Amino acid sequence: MPDDQSDEVKAARQVLYNAGLDLRRAVTGAEHVDRSTRNVSDFSRPMQELATELGWGAIWTRPGLSRQQRSLLNLAMLTALGKGHELGVHVRGAVRNGCSLLEIRETMLHASAYAGLPAGLAAFRVAEGVLSEMREKEAFKAKL
Repeated sequence: MPDDQSDEVKAARQVLYNAGLDLRRAVTGAEHVDRSTRNVSDFSRPMQELATELGWGAIWTRPGLSRQQRSLLNLAMLTALGKGHELGVHVRGAVRNGCSLLEIRETMLHASAYAGLPAGLAAFRVAEGVLSEMREKEAFKAKL
């Protein structure tokens, strides 16, 4: 964190970072978070910190939406934006948050109708790959 910030700002950012890191681990898995934070360069470290503080610490911890709802929203947005890598991370997170395969599939289908079929087809390829990997590695048995 920048050195020119007040102690209060540094403390507030640290609280958000710590809360975000805990939630990020719970949703995406410790292995993913450890890999993301371990392999970060000095150049991209501020982006990782911002994603953890803002996305996970300030947004995901807010009241009003469940983790499942937030996961499904992310799947829809990432499908629409064509962000395959992040979509894969959040497919895994949606499963970890208790979303059913039916909910995941229908969310992505819904987004595809508005974002376009090419975006939807690409998203389904990513999701299918992640779910297949989860079945192999984690004895994941969920069905539609």
